Parts: sequence; structure tokens; C-alpha cells
Amino acid sequence: MPTYVLLSTLSPEGVQTIKNNPQRIREVNKEIEQLGATVKAQWAVLGRFDFVNVVEAPDETTMARVSLELGSRGTARYESLAAIPVDEFIASL
Repeated sequence: MPTYVLLSTLSPEGVQTIKNNPQRIREVNKEIEQLGATVKAQWAVLGRFDFVNVVEAPDETTMARVSLELGSRGTARYESLAAIPVDEFIASL
């Protein structure tokens, strides 16, 4: 299944939501599953982004739907990157 890196940056409202209800992070992961994708790994990070997620989705359309749905809430900005396994990348050269 295709893999994507989903980068997220919380808005001030998103920071407040997480502060008040840290379990909201896991709830969003379940919502991602309802949209047809699966969070395989997740990290809170320092710097430009607040979270880095490794997500599997059947196709780019599904991943776009995930990003659009989550982004429409106004609590975070999202950037999705298609991830190509290095062996596949090398083989394609």
C-alpha cells in the first residue's frame, strides 16, 4: 500500500484543543482510519512542524481527502508527501 508522510502544524486553536484534551490526537487517528487511511507511526516534533505521521492510504485521492477533511477544521495545516521506498527508487533509475 502506498505510504505518505503527513506533516502538521497546529493553529492556536489546535494547540488549545490538545492542551485541554491530549487524547484528541488518538481520536484524529481513528478519524483518519474512517477516511480510508491508517496512521502507521507518529511523532511530536520540535521545529516548523508539530507532528510527523507515516500514513498508508490506497491512493493519492484518499490521502488528498484526509488532508482536506482535517485541514477544513482550522485547527492545523497539513502537508502530504508521497514516500517512495529507497529500493524502489533506485530500481526505477
